[in-house]
Amino acid sequence: MLKITIKETQSPSILKFEFEDFITQNESFEFKNIDEAANSPLAQQLFYLPFVKTVYISGNFIAIEKYNIAEWDDLKDAVAEQIELFVSNGGMIVTPSENKSKKQPITVYGETTPNPATLKFVVSRMLTKNAIEFKNIDETAASPLAKELFKFPYVKEIFIDENYISVTKYEINNWEEITLELRSFIKQFIENGGAVLDESLLVAIAEKETVKTQNFDNLDITSQQIINILEEYVKPAVQADGGNIAFESYNEGDKTVKVILQGACSGCPSSTFTLKSGIENMLKSMLNDENIKVEAVNA
Repeated sequence: MLKITIKETQSPSILKFEFEDFITQNESFEFKNIDEAANSPLAQQLFYLPFVKTVYISGNFIAIEKYNIAEWDDLKDAVAEQIELFVSNGGMIVTPSENKSKKQPITVYGETTPNPATLKFVVSRMLTKNAIEFKNIDETAASPLAKELFKFPYVKEIFIDENYISVTKYEINNWEEITLELRSFIKQFIENGGAVLDESLLVAIAEKETVKTQNFDNLDITSQQIINILEEYVKPAVQADGGNIAFESYNEGDKTVKVILQGACSGCPSSTFTLKSGIENMLKSMLNDENIKVEAVNA
């Protein structure tokens, strides 16, 4: 039988009743009375309870705001049971909208990364050929999915590459509290035709890559060798961990290689160790130069 999880909110009058999976298709609903709930048979049913003031339906939960005529401690278990029974008996939570496009079934699963603040959500199809990082919602013009993900209060940064989305969180939540919500949201968003990236807005990135290729030919031999080593030996490993590394510069004078870390690699507690013990040692060995140092410009 369906199992509902009861969660408290910041408001003592509002309680959340969470499902194991998403129950709406990229939509949110707020009903103030039974008449407004015409497209939600479940909300209409809940309004027959005398203490129900407002019903919210979004993502994987139903939230109920009550009048102050009773306490949640006396009501919550009975309400959860009523919701479970209603849905288990085939009751509709929200009536499906007409003209919905057909779903494109995909699988999404979460993978841990070396960075405890970052989780990698792997999708069963290609998302992009251009790695792209978003530090905040203002940068998400090219990614409708990233824009929606930033609306979750615990999402700090997003990195998208090939067939995965790396999400870096703030410390306010543990992964066990939010992984299912994020996985389900990403799965449903993509299945319902939501755009992960607007390729037309990624032209600037493609142009940037062209400039980088042109600049490569103008670099000194050592810089070219470093880039080739990073691309062939380092990038595949860091991408497998949900991150990315990009060459920034090489100073012949002090033998310093500067790189940019993205995704799970950015802010990772073990990134300094990886740079020094892994990448730096690899460059020293392959370039036969013990004086080479590697630094991350955004560490």
